[in-house]
Amino acid sequence: MAAKVFESISNFVLALALAGGLVNSALYNMDAGHRVVIIDGSHGVQDIVEGEWTHFLIPWVRKPIIFDCRSRPGNVSVITGSKDLQNVNIILRILFRPIASQLPRIFTSIGEDYDERVLLSITTNILKSVVACFDAGELITYLPAGQSVLLQLPQ
Repeated sequence: MAAKVFESISNFVLALALAGGLVNSALYNMDAGHRVVIIDGSHGVQDIVEGEWTHFLIPWVRKPIIFDCRSRPGNVSVITGSKDLQNVNIILRILFRPIASQLPRIFTSIGEDYDERVLLSITTNILKSVVACFDAGELITYLPAGQSVLLQLPQ
């Protein structure tokens, strides 16, 4: 009789562990400043961007792709020419973050590593075009080392 009770308890504990594992794989947490784009197995990338909280998804059918939407710094070093054809070595420090509502479009067209693919080339081109508008003397006069300048990237 005791063996039958222990066997039923072990079956119950095994079933409870399997159910807990299934529930655990169906839940995920989003930290503050992060957003998630869902890839559905049947519909592809969904247009809905989910924010912070605990979310439920169907395991093996839906997959979350997590993006960091907090402002992050980046340094871009460029050697370019000034207006008077002098070589200028300039380092630009930028703060960037994605627009949360555009994350599905960013993911489908560029990918998860959008910052490495696009940000470097855009900032390099803009920095070169801005530096080419000034003489080397003007750059030294107007932009002393360590001074911050705010440049708005085109939309």
